[in-house]
Amino acid sequence: MQAPIYLIHSAISELFAQANATNTITLADRYGLMAAVFDESLGDDERRSINRLLRSVRRGRIKLVAELSAVQ
Repeated sequence: MQAPIYLIHSAISELFAQANATNTITLADRYGLMAAVFDESLGDDERRSINRLLRSVRRGRIKLVAELSAVQ
């Protein structure tokens, strides 16, 4: 039996904004994205945002960092 995944409303848009502002995706962000991908109720806008983030990582515009949070 698989545990249900519940995302915080607007979490993807907040993650997208933060990643674009800091040009980084943290370890916590990666786990959030991984959980979001498995959420069957995710809307088209959120899926497009995730795809844009992944494309930015692939192109080197956004870096993956080993920190838990970008908050200083």
